[in-house]
Amino acid sequence: MAGTGATLTWAELHDQAVGWANHLHDLGLRPGDAVAICLENRFEFVSALWACQYAGFRYTPISTRLTATEATYIVDDCEARSCFVSDKTADNIINEVAVINVDHGSPVAGGPPHYERAEGWPMMYSSGSTGQPKGVRKPAPPEPVEAMPPGVAASGQAFSLDADTVYLSTAPLYHSAPIDFLIQMTRLGSTTVIMERFDAAGALAAIETHRVTHSQWVPIMFIRMLGLTEPERARHNLSSHRWAIHGAGPCTIATKEAMLEWWGPIIHEYYAGTEGSGLCMIGPQEWLTHKGSVGRSVRGPVRILDNDGAELPTGEIGQIWFGNSSDFEYHGDPATTAEARKLDGTGSFGDIGFVDADGFVYLTDRKAFTINVGGINVYPRETEEVLLGHHAVHDVAVFGIPNAEYGEEVKAVVQASPDHQAGSTLANELAEYCRASLASFKVPRSFDFVDEFPREPTGKVRIGELRKTHG
Repeated sequence: MAGTGATLTWAELHDQAVGWANHLHDLGLRPGDAVAICLENRFEFVSALWACQYAGFRYTPISTRLTATEATYIVDDCEARSCFVSDKTADNIINEVAVINVDHGSPVAGGPPHYERAEGWPMMYSSGSTGQPKGVRKPAPPEPVEAMPPGVAASGQAFSLDADTVYLSTAPLYHSAPIDFLIQMTRLGSTTVIMERFDAAGALAAIETHRVTHSQWVPIMFIRMLGLTEPERARHNLSSHRWAIHGAGPCTIATKEAMLEWWGPIIHEYYAGTEGSGLCMIGPQEWLTHKGSVGRSVRGPVRILDNDGAELPTGEIGQIWFGNSSDFEYHGDPATTAEARKLDGTGSFGDIGFVDADGFVYLTDRKAFTINVGGINVYPRETEEVLLGHHAVHDVAVFGIPNAEYGEEVKAVVQASPDHQAGSTLANELAEYCRASLASFKVPRSFDFVDEFPREPTGKVRIGELRKTHG
């Protein structure tokens, strides 16, 4: 653990995982049964995860930031028969499942397994930006638990992962990417250093202290680290750091340029999602010649379709679809599943974008967030990118609000930089700044200012919360 310095050996992890798996088996759970995990970043999260992996349980991590009503909805919906909690999260679970509080007793370590050895797998839940969160359900893995899945072997090769790797896990473990990376590192024999919670200076200190070689980030973490003073940024020896991998949200060109200038050509980006619809990757040198791209598809062909399902030519904007997508469904929601995965095996995350002549994918926005101004589609990210180029803007979110004449109009919520005064003068200045780069229908008709954005631990802005407050 990055904060306390506590360590867990492979043997200790194995013994704990076997103990928890035995305990779940003794509670009556069998392969395919569901287990929920509502724990902060700690060793017990890892051992509970591997207990499920060992014994063929379908596991659902739950955010520790959810209310009791929100968390209990997921426990009920995923059909969990047991749930791991701690003293800090116990009050989040208010239904009748068998609750295991890891702060009140440990599993009986060691000994032979009582359970049937089978590969477990996750059922992650979407963020629920519209309606209730949805479980992304996938079939049980076909490989035996001892086998190295092909995807893990491919990732190991792509990111140069091996037993000498020291990986820094910076985000809450209950999210999809941190879990995927954690499991991959464990399978490959790599050492993992887990931050209890992200801290910009603490992350740099962890890289130096543990001689970290690989790390995983989301863009807001880059922004926080770039916000450190020059002495703070230069204080730590980062020479061991060879791979910085980021995803889970759009990274602005300016932010990535600044990080590459600071860390050098070690920053690699991926574009993926819980559903497994597709996967794009891009390295630092490729990105410098295709700035703003999320890379080329490494799994299947990419098609850009219009609203009628017709394929669009190179450079035109439409919904991004991937061939050879993973087999998934939204738990209990066949209608939404049909919108995201076609019978021919193509899948989509619902993102809007285009492909250039070299096959590089560029995102412009989420389909659900597209603003329709008098029949013209406006993609909020384009306006956000322009506003982020203004020195007075620290952060911004753009979305549509009702307009009696045009149906919708563009709204911007801005967090001003510390040395700038929020208000009508700045709003007028920002509108004029946008007009120099954007068509008039893309320019925000109104600006609101906030001291700080409501965010998920991953850095994603809670757009739904902003819409309620500023819509």
